[in-house]
Amino acid sequence: MRGMKIIAIATIASIALWGCGKKDAPAPTSEQAERGAPESAATDEAEGERDDAAEMPERATLGKPAPFFKAKDQDGEEHELRNYRGKIVVLEWINPECPYVQRHHEAKTMATLAERYGERDVVWLGIDSSHFVKPEASKEFREKYGVRYPVLQDPTGAIGRVYEARTTPHMYIIDAEGILRYRGAIDDDPRGSEGEAKNYVDAALAALLAGEEIAEADTEPYGCTVKYEGS
Repeated sequence: MRGMKIIAIATIASIALWGCGKKDAPAPTSEQAERGAPESAATDEAEGERDDAAEMPERATLGKPAPFFKAKDQDGEEHELRNYRGKIVVLEWINPECPYVQRHHEAKTMATLAERYGERDVVWLGIDSSHFVKPEASKEFREKYGVRYPVLQDPTGAIGRVYEARTTPHMYIIDAEGILRYRGAIDDDPRGSEGEAKNYVDAALAALLAGEEIAEADTEPYGCTVKYEGS
């Protein structure tokens, strides 16, 4: 009996020693952790894009979430609407060849507003949905008229069609929550008379920033027709 107790004690001791000799799995190195981080970030970004696509309405509707878009500007820099969440965004449809666009940019109609409201963190984006749009043409346009905001390239017309942009210019305002709050003309003066025009975009931005309702949120745009492919 005594011999059996000795054997049992020896067995327990050897098991204890074997357990003490085992090493824990090594913690991941900082390099391994860094290699793993981009995968997680990429996964989160992909999921975010899938969510945007799933929630994207088929067309722009006042009072509803503005359709998501992603496009490159004249310098190849990519812009995503969701990256401007928390800021008011103005969209201006542009065609450098359109006389209405030229007239307004010679008068600095848009540039003045973009600069004034840019000081209040409003984002201004130009969009050219002409099927013949080229980055070089947008660069020349910006240089000629002193335009500081980017001009997004939309040669397929995908963005223009979902927003139902009809003319150049055609203006849209999206609030800080991503809701479309204004669409229509820049002002009430299609012919460019010498009298003082009522600027709808100016009034809409002022109302939004003051936390007030926009008095005229849906006006009739004027200008050249958007030159979509096949149109």
